[in-house]
Amino acid sequence: MRTQVRKWESDIMEVPDQTTLGRIPIRRLITGLWQMADQERDGKPFDLDKAAEDLLAYARAGFDTFDMADHYGNAEVVAGMVHKEMRDAGEAPPTILTKWCPEPGAMTAGVVREGVETALARLKVESIDVMQLHWWLYTSPEYLDAMEHLMRLREEGLIREIGLTNFDAAHLKMLISNGIEIASNQVCFSLLDRRAARELSAVARKHDVAILAFGTLAGGFLSSRWSGSDEPVEIEDWSRMKYKRFIDAAGGWPVYQDLLETLGEVAEKHGVSISNVASAWVLDHAAVRATIIGARLGETQHRSDNLRALGLTFDDEDRASIDVAINNLADIPGDCGDEYRKPPFLTASGDLSHHLNALPPVFPVIEVPGPAKRTRAVSGSVWEAKAGFSRAVRDGRHIAVSGTTATTPSGDPVCPGDAEGQTIYILDKILGAVESLGGDITDVIRTRIYLRNSSDWEVVSAVHAHVFADVLPANTLFGGVDLIGPYEVEIEADAIVVRQ
Repeated sequence: MRTQVRKWESDIMEVPDQTTLGRIPIRRLITGLWQMADQERDGKPFDLDKAAEDLLAYARAGFDTFDMADHYGNAEVVAGMVHKEMRDAGEAPPTILTKWCPEPGAMTAGVVREGVETALARLKVESIDVMQLHWWLYTSPEYLDAMEHLMRLREEGLIREIGLTNFDAAHLKMLISNGIEIASNQVCFSLLDRRAARELSAVARKHDVAILAFGTLAGGFLSSRWSGSDEPVEIEDWSRMKYKRFIDAAGGWPVYQDLLETLGEVAEKHGVSISNVASAWVLDHAAVRATIIGARLGETQHRSDNLRALGLTFDDEDRASIDVAINNLADIPGDCGDEYRKPPFLTASGDLSHHLNALPPVFPVIEVPGPAKRTRAVSGSVWEAKAGFSRAVRDGRHIAVSGTTATTPSGDPVCPGDAEGQTIYILDKILGAVESLGGDITDVIRTRIYLRNSSDWEVVSAVHAHVFADVLPANTLFGGVDLIGPYEVEIEADAIVVRQ
């Protein structure tokens, strides 16, 4: 790394507030390195030494918590260079948050260890402060195995805390019920996208899981630069491509401009920027531990301005005017993380169905010999072999899914004693079987639910309603059933595939 004598910004500005994430100290303003992927895309040459020098300036100015991922270009490499430079200089090194985003599939101890060790090698550190898991498909249940193995690697000291990224409230709750110790969940959260303020915040606060908010400035769209401007026709950088989709989903350019006008009034009143107001509004939520602000290394920095968000306090008049402006926006559909899993795909590259469709079936599909030309899906449950049945069978357009419990392929029960958590896992497993046989959730026409305890009917029904809100299949609910095994719930389903 090239060194340079300079007056570090820490000499002339305050250091960002510090908080904790599990046992790890972090800044309330985290430096995000997502945009390194944008800066390096299409094979662009990138000066890693210069990038490290620029990032070192962030760390020495007190912006010394970095967030990155395995697919953010050379972000882990550059962060590792800064970490080493500061260690060698006898300085406290930056806190490292990175993500592992594997393709769905078997999550053996070896696979998970390799994912962690790859990040360790790129970062050139002995332990990662926070390893965050992103999982593409809830219907592919191996993420539970991944989380169990991450906990063992934490015991070994290869990672210090375990986090999630883009998990919704239901699956966060289910993982916690299953004994997984989670320090954080990183999700999109802004004035444009308020999904995280709903159930996810309640779950996070109850279980002391830190919400780390990204997209808070909507790729720079929540700033004075765009106030009163015409709607852009072409956008070149990934970040703004992504958040322009959020603007469109929230009602379009005119209502977004109305929001900016209100934020501008609040900003002028307090002598701060629109971006400060946007950041402070998210940080004001009790479940939010920190926001992640992207850095475009080597380009314009906004560190001094960003700090002012930490000292901004809204009064009742401010809150009321902001509430009016956001109430005119449409709600972003779905739950946190849905933008990566189903329409509308609010990502930089837009529709991700090509990626999801390219993934192998969740469960192996076997053709049944004979004239009927049936196919069957097998989940690998020990009970399928012992009792002689398939998880699901397709005959023509009809898919019949067997009674399904919250059981891992190895036979372990999921969320023991928790009917709600078991229902979440079961419905994912059922939909995984339907999708493996060529159907999807819209093809489900009937479900039957069997409860050990009738008193669980409300929480179980609430999960069913959440999953099938747009489908509304026929349903029958049985209570007081003497279920076999350590299970509170068993569910079966039928689907009719509409498409050829």
